[in-house]
Amino acid sequence: MSGGNSKRRIETDVMKLLMSDHEVELVNDNMQEFHVKFYGPKDTPYETGVWRLHVELPDNYPYKSPSIGFVNKIFHPNIDIASGSICLDVINSTWSPLYDLKNIVEWMIPGLLKEPNGSDPLNNEAATLQLRDKKLYEEKIKEYIDKYACVEKYGQLFGTDDEDGEDEEGEDEDDELEDGEDGGDDEDEEVDSNGGDEIDGGSEELSDIEVSDEE
Repeated sequence: MSGGNSKRRIETDVMKLLMSDHEVELVNDNMQEFHVKFYGPKDTPYETGVWRLHVELPDNYPYKSPSIGFVNKIFHPNIDIASGSICLDVINSTWSPLYDLKNIVEWMIPGLLKEPNGSDPLNNEAATLQLRDKKLYEEKIKEYIDKYACVEKYGQLFGTDDEDGEDEEGEDEDDELEDGEDGGDDEDEEVDSNGGDEIDGGSEELSDIEVSDEE
């Protein structure tokens, strides 16, 4: 009974997210594992950053909380730099089935970025800076965004699946081409390595069909 309820709830919550303004990419068409494109909340040091969230839903969701982590690095007292895991009570100890995925992406994680909890850190350096030197803390956040989470870097790491993103990055891509051809070649190689197998696989299937037709 609860298994059926969990499955329906997973489908409902993921569809809600898919139909919202958020970019969601299912892993192997599986509704229990996907990535979400997450923009830093406005009026915070994180507002220029773009991160990829990895979300996994347990079989007994929503009675058990989802597993959520940042894929590209972020400098924050309650987020582990190496693993991207998040220390947030509402998606750990105080989780309730009343919450859903949109709550997490639109309210809980932005709320954590706006108001870090320095007394329960996963990143001690960030927690110390946040308490003692706000200016240096914000500079470090921006340094991490430039290295790992600016729009251009996000496109290099994960590609862009939306036309708007491509339009925004058009100027940056032109600049890269002017700076040197190596960067463009690397990106082409990445595309080939990702998509090449599918193309080859498709041509093999076609050749099999032709052979069987002749027979």
